Amino acid sequence: MKNKLRRDIFVIIFLLLVACIALAVPLAFSNPRWLLAPALLVVFALVVAVLGIRRLRRFVADMLCGTNFEGSKTQYSLADFSIPTALITEGSVVWYNPAFREQILAGQDALLAAPDRLMTGIDLSVCARAHGQDLTIDENRYTAYAITSRSSKTGTLLFLVNDTFYKNTLDEYTASRPAYLIIGVDSYDELFNDMKDSEQAHELEAINTLLEEYIGRTTGFLRKVSNSRYIAVVEERDIRWMMEERFDILDKVRALHPGGMLTLSIGVGHGGATMQECQEMARESIDIALGRGGDQAAVKTVDGFEFFGGISHGVEKRSHVRSRIIANALADQIRQSDSVIIMGHRQSDLDAIGSAIGLLRMCKMCDVPSVIAVRSKATLAGQLLDVFNKAGEDHNFIEPEETYKLITPKTLLIVTDTYQKRLLEDQKIYEKCSRVVVIDHHRMAVGHIDNPILLYHEPFASSASELVCELLQFMPAQNNITQLEAQALLSGIMLDTRSFALHVGVRTFEAAAWLRSRGAETAATKRLFNISKEEYEARAAIVEGAYLYKGCAIATSDELDPAMSVVLPMAANDLLTINGVDASFVAIAKNGGVNISARSMGALNVQVILEPLGGGGHLTMAGAQLRDCTVKEAEARIRAQIDEYRANQECQEELVGAV
Repeated sequence: MKNKLRRDIFVIIFLLLVACIALAVPLAFSNPRWLLAPALLVVFALVVAVLGIRRLRRFVADMLCGTNFEGSKTQYSLADFSIPTALITEGSVVWYNPAFREQILAGQDALLAAPDRLMTGIDLSVCARAHGQDLTIDENRYTAYAITSRSSKTGTLLFLVNDTFYKNTLDEYTASRPAYLIIGVDSYDELFNDMKDSEQAHELEAINTLLEEYIGRTTGFLRKVSNSRYIAVVEERDIRWMMEERFDILDKVRALHPGGMLTLSIGVGHGGATMQECQEMARESIDIALGRGGDQAAVKTVDGFEFFGGISHGVEKRSHVRSRIIANALADQIRQSDSVIIMGHRQSDLDAIGSAIGLLRMCKMCDVPSVIAVRSKATLAGQLLDVFNKAGEDHNFIEPEETYKLITPKTLLIVTDTYQKRLLEDQKIYEKCSRVVVIDHHRMAVGHIDNPILLYHEPFASSASELVCELLQFMPAQNNITQLEAQALLSGIMLDTRSFALHVGVRTFEAAAWLRSRGAETAATKRLFNISKEEYEARAAIVEGAYLYKGCAIATSDELDPAMSVVLPMAANDLLTINGVDASFVAIAKNGGVNISARSMGALNVQVILEPLGGGGHLTMAGAQLRDCTVKEAEARIRAQIDEYRANQECQEELVGAV
């Protein structure tokens, strides 16, 4: 009814306007001066009409919204209700009480106006829910509730409860909730042991000054609990600006030492119900920050982790003592088992299979039945498996589904070359086994295996094969690895180091030398990396179609034959040989999704770039698998992550320059 009346009025006004124009045109041609009088009359009529409409609106508002109907039903309505109340019909406010006029309309009348013109952002469907809708009008905060008439769907009664005080109090309570930080100096012993006392004092004083200034910006406090560790308690509002500034204290500390060898790791726990819960969350955060290589802040809330920083290579800081302890503990766990299943990650590569073969030898030395679970048709180490099958070792490799019947309460599962549950070769094996050991070198990520009875996690190691080599060196010399097994382990090291070019430490060469002394032949190992002519052509086509984007080489491809899976990481490696390329990203369609392989020379942390896409890996080597995604969409997401990473790099460089 109301909409039809408004439409009719607009039609009449439009027709009158057309008529005036039609009469004014010939008049203007005959004598333009004659237009002056009609124009003045039109202006006068408009002024009278506007004033009349305002008076009419005020009169109607007084009649409908006032309380001067003595003895009428209006007297017993919601007019005297202290809460602002309005009636909305067909998208217009047709009635409101004096409280609504004073508090919401500032004493003005606005009958027949649309609700969203009077109250920005209001949604009647949300207001009709049990919790209502939060609205801010001027400086007041309201909760709006709506009730729709059951008999007539067109009428809605709106109530606005002014709870500014309570909402502001809640915001202040939330912002003042305590948060717990654990701050550790990475590689403290390795960096400070060789320094003079005066140099140590100078470095530590610089760190203390930066941390005191940083925490001094908060309402909390900082305490040093050991030479290399601090704790801080701040408020939730402080954590917010720290996250907005992406914990720039990491960059300031890194700038103190030439080469960026002096770094911090920060674990943050906030959002917990108690201080103790926040402290436990901070401990988990610092553990995962250190597990990812340090030089970063890990923030844990009840919803998960968020990471900041993580651009340094880190310092190798493993000791043979730890390797000996882990080797003895692992041997004990194997001997206490009636069977052992060894498993790597999906799309297993030479490192996963090579390290699994080394662990298989440890199980044989402990005289415990063991097998390697691997999908032989979905592996990148097919040539290595063929070599062992020809040598009569095919009984050691079985499909994951065949292991289900072998699992007992005393079965031990050894996971190698991965720490994430979602990347396991077969998650059902993990779920069935109550005893799990993890051996991995990748930086820790969200979704990791959280219940291992033994964990050997060293992010500074080049490969899982290197870690297994160190464990084998503490096993009895007799019946140790064979020449073929030594070559398998060497191939894993060569793969992850790109033939000893990247991510190589002193311990890497020690492991390779030990394998060489056990008969590993570099020429025979190198042949495991050979590919077919078809694979070479596919790799060349991918490389040829690549382009440069902000110092990164990006290449895409349609789905390839499953037998050519090895082409993906090889193409990524080849792209790094191009001048001006800091990192490479290769995206290939796979079963309705996209597989991404990323490599870098260390200038970019490809793990940080791919983590928001659900990937993971290392600073120089990472990957991701996107489901229900096209190659074009994956390419756009890669570029967006590169943009964000480069922007963060520029901010860090500016900060370092300022320091």
